[in-house]
Amino acid sequence: MDAADYGGECRILNYSNSRSDVYEFKGDVRMESSTSTIFIASMNHPNIPHTIKPHPRKFDADAMNTISAFEIKAAPPEQLPDCSNTLDAPAILFSTGGHAGNHFHRFSDVLIPLFVTSLRFNRDVIFLVTNHDSRLTSQHRKTLEILSRYEVVDIDRENQTLCFPNVIVGLRAHEHDLSIDPSPFSSFSTRNFTKLLRSAYSLERDSVGDHYRPRMLLIPRTKSRRLTNEVEVVELARRLGFDSVVHKVGHQLESAAKIVNSFDVMVGVHGAALTNMLFLPENAIVIQITPVGLHNFARTCYGRPPEEMKLKYLEYKVRLNESSLFGKYPDHSLIYTNPVQYCHKRGFQVCKNMYMDNQDVNLDLPRFQDTLLKALYLLAT
Repeated sequence: MDAADYGGECRILNYSNSRSDVYEFKGDVRMESSTSTIFIASMNHPNIPHTIKPHPRKFDADAMNTISAFEIKAAPPEQLPDCSNTLDAPAILFSTGGHAGNHFHRFSDVLIPLFVTSLRFNRDVIFLVTNHDSRLTSQHRKTLEILSRYEVVDIDRENQTLCFPNVIVGLRAHEHDLSIDPSPFSSFSTRNFTKLLRSAYSLERDSVGDHYRPRMLLIPRTKSRRLTNEVEVVELARRLGFDSVVHKVGHQLESAAKIVNSFDVMVGVHGAALTNMLFLPENAIVIQITPVGLHNFARTCYGRPPEEMKLKYLEYKVRLNESSLFGKYPDHSLIYTNPVQYCHKRGFQVCKNMYMDNQDVNLDLPRFQDTLLKALYLLAT
């Protein structure tokens, strides 16, 4: 194919930030899948990156070690490899590696950045996936179909040179998890993404309505950070006027979305299941129970997004006497007195093992009652 058909020399746009390396190549772009090389028609452009790992966690070495790198090579049009398959639609190349096996990271690292990056194409864009997790693309098929009219391409399995008029390598991402900063993207926000999800899964409730007894969902944990008196918590909520249940929403996404959307309040100990707030109706309430040592981390993950989704957020900070860590270490231990300093000294894995993997919670019911009463007040206002 003649490079002139794609507009000659490539124009290069750099959207990179602290979270992600993202480049857009407009013009004659040829992708040689067998060598993970992207060729662009350009004469020694000074802004061409050498390699790109198309995943928005470049600050996270553990995640990025699992991501395939693509080499970018510029050459005069006549020196580019021949096209095996010429496509008229633009493409976005991204990875489903890293931590994307986790429910939280699937949205934060893949689906929300993909929404931000692809929406401008109005479905006329091809998704090229490296480190392809077929479970992710299968489970989130309905969301992907709203964003693209084409089948997902597992680029690692292609044995040909694909040619495009426009390729974005990497996904544009906001610096905070589960968030979209509207300022550089102007026309949409996290709230637009939750509206898309409600459309994709045909969810009935866009907003919380009037209920004689508001519905409260307590999402249980079964391995770590378990709420050991969850039955008593549900009974307390019922006495206060909630129609409350304990229910594990499961991994079947469409079913989980419909279950969560039917509730007005969602309660859970810090963990990936709180990501399901994405399916709540607007003006619903998220109550995050934050275990000892995880207050700052938990707020970063799940404290900021609710407001952007037009939800209300309450946080219940577990005290030491409510934690299974209580009494296991000397009273003056940094584990109790300064978890931030303890984690800084010992490193993330030791910190994770202490506070995330080996801690359960037993709530002080009279104290938690105040949080539930505040939730009732917020629902009524």
